[in-house]
Amino acid sequence: MKIVVALGGNALQKEGVPATAEAQLEVIKYTSICLADMIEEGHQIVIVHGNGPQVGRIVMQNEYANKVTPAMPFDLCGAMSQGMIGYHIQQALRCELQKRGIDKSVTSVITQVVVDEDDEGFKNPTKPIGSFYTKEDAEKLIDEKGYNMKEDAGRGYRRVVASPEPKKIVEIDTIKKLFDDGQILVTVGGGGVPVVESGKNELEGVAAVIDKDFAAEKLAEDLNADVLMILTAVDKVAINFGKPNQINLDSMTMEEGEKYIRENQFASGSMLPKVKATMRFVSSKEGRKAIIASLDKAKEALNGKSGTVIKASDKRVLCSSVK
Repeated sequence: MKIVVALGGNALQKEGVPATAEAQLEVIKYTSICLADMIEEGHQIVIVHGNGPQVGRIVMQNEYANKVTPAMPFDLCGAMSQGMIGYHIQQALRCELQKRGIDKSVTSVITQVVVDEDDEGFKNPTKPIGSFYTKEDAEKLIDEKGYNMKEDAGRGYRRVVASPEPKKIVEIDTIKKLFDDGQILVTVGGGGVPVVESGKNELEGVAAVIDKDFAAEKLAEDLNADVLMILTAVDKVAINFGKPNQINLDSMTMEEGEKYIRENQFASGSMLPKVKATMRFVSSKEGRKAIIASLDKAKEALNGKSGTVIKASDKRVLCSSVK
């Protein structure tokens, strides 16, 4: 099958471990084992990754060093994170494949994604980036730097930036050619570098982070993939999450997804975009499949032994909250 795999933060960084390049590479080495399992089964995969913590730290490094060297704009920081993470995935996955005798190239494509400059996301920043802070430290950053800070699913406060919808992947023709050639691609990293069309044949970077789940969904549609697989830190989508009556879902229909979204069952900074992206993909064309699962059980999820499968509705209508 042709599979677009979206990697969550746990695939790149381990909680409680210093955020060094060495530590990130070690985590990605384990992630590569999970990805290689799917490749070894004969699946053709394209890898999309998040970049929230990484781009946040790059921005911080730029700001703290601005007395020594000029700080780079936010869009360039996003491109830097694409290159850094893609490089680590290329190294680790290539090594794992060679151990298994699999002769395949792993290639990263620095990717721009067009957004609408009038997107509502610019009016209401929601995308978390960077580290977690206490309420007191968050208030200091608001006062001192003018950041937008919001509480993130009970885990602390994080800086939030605009998260506009992806409209077009600029390098899609190149991606398709490499994909058709059988290469394993790392692309649309961090949701892609957000750009707006500022004039005839001109693109201009903007300060935003596109949600990687929505960007992965757009990529999956463009590549006519069979499966969109979003890998995260939990085995299944759950309702009443963290409560005594929590229910883990083996599957979810479009109608059920709409109902749970209306009930605010999914946190906006974590599970909600994953659910919306998978519902959008399943709705886009008959026969498409979407799975939300844990990184550790990716292979099992593909074989129906773990994860949550998002199923098409009886009436194949793209529901309003999925748009």
